Amino acid sequence: MSKVPDIKIEPPGPSAREIIEKDSNYVATTTKSLPVVGKRARGLVVEDVDGNMFLDFSSGISVLNVGHCHPKVVEAVRKQSEELMHFAGTDFYYDIQASLAQRLSEVTPGNFHKKVFFSNSGTEAIEAAIKIARWSTGRKRLLAFIGAFHGRTMGSLSLTASKPVQQDRFFPGVPGVTHVPFAYCYRCPYHLEYPSCDLWCAKTIEETYLSTYVPPDEVAALFGEPVQGEGGYVVPPPEFYPTVHRILKRYGILFADDEVQAGLGRTGRMWGIENWGIEPDIMTVSKSLGSGIPIAATVFRKELDFGVEGAHSNTFGGNLVGCAASLATLDIIKEEGLVENSARMGAYFRKRLSELKEKHRLIGDVRGLGLMLAVEFVKDRKTKEYAVKERDEIINASFKSGLILLGCGKSGIRLIPSLNVEREQVDTAVELLDKAIGRVGK
Repeated sequence: MSKVPDIKIEPPGPSAREIIEKDSNYVATTTKSLPVVGKRARGLVVEDVDGNMFLDFSSGISVLNVGHCHPKVVEAVRKQSEELMHFAGTDFYYDIQASLAQRLSEVTPGNFHKKVFFSNSGTEAIEAAIKIARWSTGRKRLLAFIGAFHGRTMGSLSLTASKPVQQDRFFPGVPGVTHVPFAYCYRCPYHLEYPSCDLWCAKTIEETYLSTYVPPDEVAALFGEPVQGEGGYVVPPPEFYPTVHRILKRYGILFADDEVQAGLGRTGRMWGIENWGIEPDIMTVSKSLGSGIPIAATVFRKELDFGVEGAHSNTFGGNLVGCAASLATLDIIKEEGLVENSARMGAYFRKRLSELKEKHRLIGDVRGLGLMLAVEFVKDRKTKEYAVKERDEIINASFKSGLILLGCGKSGIRLIPSLNVEREQVDTAVELLDKAIGRVGK
């Protein structure tokens, strides 16, 4: 394979432009970020339809933690698809679904009996979590954080609060959701500074919300991401989640941990919430669970189970091919030491990004855990005015040079390579990002 990146023709090339035009004519408007048209991929390398070779630091939006088309995942999918592809695991039985449920129960936080509901995507996992919380507690209210992203179906959308466009024209959502501040220390909503703030963003949940207009005995659960994803890869300080969790325990409110983007080694721990030592009552998992095969899981304490057939179900949840891909993915993460590599390479990557911050005044903040990293761009470090246009230009300039990146928050870029990324690939990405910032920042 040639040195990557290898741009033979300026992207998007003629074949790519033809497909993009067809897509624009027939595919509903979604969230297209870059005009890259993939043809094949292996590891961290994507080839487009014009023969260009890109270094992929988007991982299919944190789906490909073990890399594109890992041979063990491909083989597991091939083998299972030759035997049985669908048998409605909600209505009938097969071993691979039960085996995956057992495996997830064993590797998720908490030394207690758990159960698992399977679905097809992160947003569906959140929908199941909402129903589990309401069913098991008899309470109807929910709490979520400002800046959160939990999905775009109507239940999960009601919890989401990261961008106005996600809510525009869809009001009203599911009633009963109250949003509370998150620990976005770089842009504190109270204009305080950590640690002298005494974690007011956490304590105000009890001292303001639960004591004035949100009756705590009506709240079923609080939903939170260990590190906010779409909201900007925001990492709360060490005391934040323990403080929030103590408040929830006082009022019998469940904690629903959204690991859809932060889970499976992405933060340098197997699960993002392990960075705070919390054992969630409910956990949602998707994205990288199937390494590209759609599958999701809602893992929860056994006592929260519906216990009544038909209260919640679906058709494709626990799909056999998805289960096979998931078991293979879990094996790869363990056998190849990808959680450890995420921590190791993440520390090195963050150091290199901090060096870029010293060099480029467009960079306001570098943050993240493991290989869940972000750079936030600002026009002025004192005022912290969002550099949205500049961020977009940097992503596009990087793409032209062969580096695939994605934005997050208002003016951030997320850096989320596969967990088997090597130092040389990190250095290449930093070099390309450096050049792109330099061109835009002139």
